[in-house]
Amino acid sequence: MKSIAIMVLSLALWSSAAFAQASAEPPQVIVTGEGQVTATPDQAWITIGSESRAKVSKEAQQRNAEAMTAVQQRIATFGIPKEAIRTTAIDLQMEFDYSNGKQTPRGYVARNTIQVRVDDLARLGDVLDAVVGSGASTIHGLRFDVKQREQLELSALQAAVKQAMAKAQALASGAGRAVDRVIKIEESFAGQDGPRPMMMERSFAKADASTPVAAGELEIRAQVRLTVAIK
Repeated sequence: MKSIAIMVLSLALWSSAAFAQASAEPPQVIVTGEGQVTATPDQAWITIGSESRAKVSKEAQQRNAEAMTAVQQRIATFGIPKEAIRTTAIDLQMEFDYSNGKQTPRGYVARNTIQVRVDDLARLGDVLDAVVGSGASTIHGLRFDVKQREQLELSALQAAVKQAMAKAQALASGAGRAVDRVIKIEESFAGQDGPRPMMMERSFAKADASTPVAAGELEIRAQVRLTVAIK
């Protein structure tokens, strides 16, 4: 009976040791990778505003509505569809004159702001000049983008994973080991760049002769965090 008890105890100890060895985490390497692709913009977003003043609020609103209607009608002549135009702000405020610590109502200012998507960059300068000539008072926030952004983002992600794998293999090789398998891949949004905007803000007393616009290139970045087991 004593020998049987010793055998059972030995089997139990061996089983516990085997289970602990099987459940132990394998050695791991954690690295980050970054991918970047460049692209020539083929799309632009511009924010256009009109501003009107009058002594009476209704008149200020009416003048502003007429100005923005004229702007949108002019935009339509370039073949820009209605779905590429959206209103972003409508504002009406009273203005005051200040003298000797007192404020006196001067009148009202009405503002209307729209955002327009331009898909034909060759005509962007003409669009800018045209909207100013038709009644727009401000243009700001010119931003370039690409229509196939999703595909480019995927390409940047693939490049980021490849770089991370290369790092993991180099670290494992330096330690005399090799990459066994991928345990986890996580996309990191920190540091991920969107389109680099070309910011401009101008107020116009009259239309300029011509507005040259240079789109340049966009950089689209992606980052990943890669965890691999090594052997």
